[in-house]
Amino acid sequence: MNKLNLTIFSSFLAVLGIGMSMPTEALAQDAVTGASPKVSPDSESQNGKVYGVAFYNLENLFDTINSNGKFDLEFSPQGQREWNSEKYWSKINKLAYTISQMTTYDTPQGPALIGISEVENVNVVKDLVGADPLKDRGLRWIHHDSPDQRGIDVALLYDPTMFEVVDVTNTPLTDVPFLTRDQMAVTGVLGGLDTLTVIVNHWPSRLGGQEKSEPNRIAAAKLSRHLADSIWNVDENRHIIVMGDLNDDPNNRSVSMIPGLGAQAKAKNVKNHGFFNPWWDIWEPDFRGTLSYKGQWNLFDQIIVSGTLIDNKKGKGTGQLIYKGAQINDFDFLKNPKGDPYEGTPHRTYGGGKWLDGYSDHFPTEVFLMVRE
Repeated sequence: MNKLNLTIFSSFLAVLGIGMSMPTEALAQDAVTGASPKVSPDSESQNGKVYGVAFYNLENLFDTINSNGKFDLEFSPQGQREWNSEKYWSKINKLAYTISQMTTYDTPQGPALIGISEVENVNVVKDLVGADPLKDRGLRWIHHDSPDQRGIDVALLYDPTMFEVVDVTNTPLTDVPFLTRDQMAVTGVLGGLDTLTVIVNHWPSRLGGQEKSEPNRIAAAKLSRHLADSIWNVDENRHIIVMGDLNDDPNNRSVSMIPGLGAQAKAKNVKNHGFFNPWWDIWEPDFRGTLSYKGQWNLFDQIIVSGTLIDNKKGKGTGQLIYKGAQINDFDFLKNPKGDPYEGTPHRTYGGGKWLDGYSDHFPTEVFLMVRE
């Protein structure tokens, strides 16, 4: 079965509420807790309830074992970074603490879904959700070993009290001249209300320059759009969220134009089978971003929602859930302190070849979905 038919077939099963087996860690095994409790289907009791959907690039979350030859050696005790257990567990606990702080007045339990990138394998994901700051959350995870030449993958963390997984597919990006991350599409029911597919991404980098490398990210955007269109061909009312480190800003062609994702800046202009990008309004006024490079901010870490989640003049959202808002979770503790040469930028793990004992070189982002009142 080819990839297009696989995606359509998987989506069809998801519409029926039937899970599909996959060449990845089994859902039942990818759990720190027991069986997933049933999510309440009572929509009236949830009027106004808010669900968070977040993304976080964890910046080279490798274990200390050299298991990938020359691409993994630097993250080992014998490697250039002298990556040892002390440094590894410090990073794990810092990242877990960051995720534990992603709570708001409307989402006191934290996000229902958290896409993550730059994880080496399932073991580092297990260590992350099992670390002290997160272990009581009972988060589950979905991970797939991708063919990326650096050995880094994407994964999805989810709260089983809010999200019930029914289907997972992983699609390789083949229209680029190198091995890179697969796109992970996870379908489930959020809040016992609406079916939602989240496509977790880490698009190709800007290695070689933004302009020269742009075709690779346009190829990734076209794949995300193709996956979405394939799903809508089966279920026209499906909510779809495209999230990830896109290595492009909201106004770059891969994100904003067709061919590409075609995500629009104004919600009022988005049709059901289109995408709204809330990060334009955060990025453009004062160029707030999620990472800083050579003194310039970029907003690569985006969570983009389908028109089915938007009420506008083009139509009414198709389900119980609607888009509410977006924010960069640029907590003060994630920033380099006042007086530092890089004041206000992400406190990263390494800089200039030196271990800085930081968190990540990216800030996490989050969108919020609300149950109709």
